[in-house]
Amino acid sequence: MIVPRSSLILLAALTFIPFLGLAVSLPIFFWPAIVLLGAIMLVVALDASMGIKRLKTVQVHLPAKLRWIQDRTAKLELIFETRVPRSLRLRVGLAFPPELTPQEEELTVDLPAQAGKHHVLCDCLPTRRGLFRIEGCYYEMASPLGLWDIRGRKAQSVEVRAYPNLESERKYVASLFLRTNRVGLRAMRQVGQGREFEKLREYVPGDGYDTIHWKATARRGRPITKVYQVEKTQEVYVIIDASRLSARLQAPGDPSKGTHLDRYIAATLVLGLAAEKQGDLFGLLTFGDRVFNFVRARNGKEHYSACREALYRLEPQSVAPDFEEIASFIRLRLRRRALLVFMTDLDDPIIMESFQRAADIICRKHLVLVQMLQTGKLRPVFTNPDVATVDDLYQDLAQHLAWHDLRQLSLSLQQHGVTLSLLAREEFSAETTSNYLRVKQRQLL
Repeated sequence: MIVPRSSLILLAALTFIPFLGLAVSLPIFFWPAIVLLGAIMLVVALDASMGIKRLKTVQVHLPAKLRWIQDRTAKLELIFETRVPRSLRLRVGLAFPPELTPQEEELTVDLPAQAGKHHVLCDCLPTRRGLFRIEGCYYEMASPLGLWDIRGRKAQSVEVRAYPNLESERKYVASLFLRTNRVGLRAMRQVGQGREFEKLREYVPGDGYDTIHWKATARRGRPITKVYQVEKTQEVYVIIDASRLSARLQAPGDPSKGTHLDRYIAATLVLGLAAEKQGDLFGLLTFGDRVFNFVRARNGKEHYSACREALYRLEPQSVAPDFEEIASFIRLRLRRRALLVFMTDLDDPIIMESFQRAADIICRKHLVLVQMLQTGKLRPVFTNPDVATVDDLYQDLAQHLAWHDLRQLSLSLQQHGVTLSLLAREEFSAETTSNYLRVKQRQLL
């Protein structure tokens, strides 16, 4: 594609209009004007042709796939390959989606007089997590005489995967990763004797009667004691609710803080790192009105990458959560007792009742924790010293009613062994990881 430059427009204004005027007004100048105008048009056409040929000597190569981190400046590498040793100046632009913000809308690239590949970096900031595409690269250069802009396009789609950013969680959870059982780091004291059978040994004074193996004692004719060890490898599953309530903003009126689902995803990835440190198997389940994705519990870097791949594209759905469907799925798929960490919102009465029915089924075999992100300032009535008007009083009463419902739900779930935690936004990842480590320390599984 060729586009006239201002110099060509100026040349046409200074030559075509006067010469055509002379040719019409004075017949004697008709043929000289036509010859001059024809020569100018020939030069302009040759300039355009030479510019097109020169542009064809330049090829642009784009990467097929990029993996970036949300809210962290990344670099897109462009490779310009020239076949002729000639210096060129290119004006380059990329078709970025709105979620990817380039540092410069267009680049000016000066290619040296050297044939080969030339690398150019473009800074870009992904403002959201998810899967995006850069729909090609556009570039232009001036023709040899500067009369035309010659434009080209590299019609290649670049896939950009923007993963969640865990930098904001680091300052809250950094100390938690020191609590491990491995040698050389801070030891985490285990409570109790363990639950996994290890061996039999001779009775030692002080052993409890509940540890005596009576059948072995009868066979050998002397007291035999059972020895247990701490179960080292356990299964931990995070179950993320991606239904309609997860689309609420963490900070009302401030979309830059993200939604509840964004916080759930960040906390899940942090918990996965903690489970890897503890030697446990980490799994993942996302759902709305049905199961969206299920990743069987494993460990290792490849498995963590698989969990991250399953989460970075997850978006809230305009549906109600179906906890009965999730309970049935868990009973059929999870045969081994595991720790189930639900990340959901239960401040809707209908959703609350649905979860209670599902928890009655799940908690018979598994240990269930519920992590809920606090919305607003839920607190008992008469505990807010800033109430000054009637409107403040009614608002405080509404907060009390919401707090009371969640308090009753927590007590009801506690009777079935389910722990409900209402956590603030800044502490959500740290408290979730702490609750997991607390379960690990007390050997509740």
